[in-house]
Amino acid sequence: MDSIEKAMLGQSPSPVVPLPVAPLEMEAPVLPAKTDVIERAVVGLTIAPSGGAAGKSVATVKRTQRSVMLDFQQIQATGLLVPDTRRSRIKEEYRHIKRPLLMNVDGKGAATTEHANLIVVTSTRPGEGKTFTACNLALSIATERNRTVLLVDADVLKPAVAKTLGFEAELGLVDFLIDDQMDLADVLVDTNVPSLTVLPAGSQHHLSTELLAGENMRRLTMELSRRYPDRVVIFDSPPLLATTEASVLARLMGQVVMVVEAGRTQQSQVKAALALLDPNQSVGFVLNKTRSFLGQEYYGYGYGGGDDSSGSKVSA
Repeated sequence: MDSIEKAMLGQSPSPVVPLPVAPLEMEAPVLPAKTDVIERAVVGLTIAPSGGAAGKSVATVKRTQRSVMLDFQQIQATGLLVPDTRRSRIKEEYRHIKRPLLMNVDGKGAATTEHANLIVVTSTRPGEGKTFTACNLALSIATERNRTVLLVDADVLKPAVAKTLGFEAELGLVDFLIDDQMDLADVLVDTNVPSLTVLPAGSQHHLSTELLAGENMRRLTMELSRRYPDRVVIFDSPPLLATTEASVLARLMGQVVMVVEAGRTQQSQVKAALALLDPNQSVGFVLNKTRSFLGQEYYGYGYGGGDDSSGSKVSA
């Protein structure tokens, strides 16, 4: 057993911990300024009679400014899973990968963690498969009943989520963070996967670390976590050892998924990356691009080109 497999098999720095989910309660509609970014961005508020009296009910209507049609045939050719009725290895493997994460979101794990519905996907170095992992995880969770998924491209230096999914986007997260007059709806992108919305990275900015560490980003993540308990937010992060943005972003998250590449990532790199995280944080590992399995019942998920001979292993 090589050093990476030893590192991946259950040797996370802390136990996986869940977050109790409170019921969603919405009061009378108030549309404040930037301080309530989510209410303004993704909820349209309408007033209607309730119970035959003069009471109020709130209907939520997504009002994003852009919608794209994902080409399922094209993204399937790159190895991504698609929401059809056919069973496949990659779908089955992702069902195993996502389940512990969703149990944490629902507060059904062994312990508790804040903001468990905020999940960041990162790696030690570039090229290990984190964007592919983030996209597939979001697509898989989007097939769950009573869940919505927001996929955020927070790799603001080398964004790749939109390209991986097959569309272009000029505005995104960075533009929202720097412009106090912009609504989140201006940069969100709806897709033809009904439960999946994408927040692209947006414009390049020389103060990207400061933006991710700033108050607007903190407020955005807290609102995303608390206001809609049925929403899971997947962040595609920069690699931990390549940028300072990754560790700043990770400290806002409830769960961390670290992707490492079989036969390439060194154990010393994994340890160095973990040292940049909060030691009390819940961290899971994905061993990516591996062609060997520890046993027939050990599941991972395929990577690249739809080649079933290539896969990943995961430990929570």
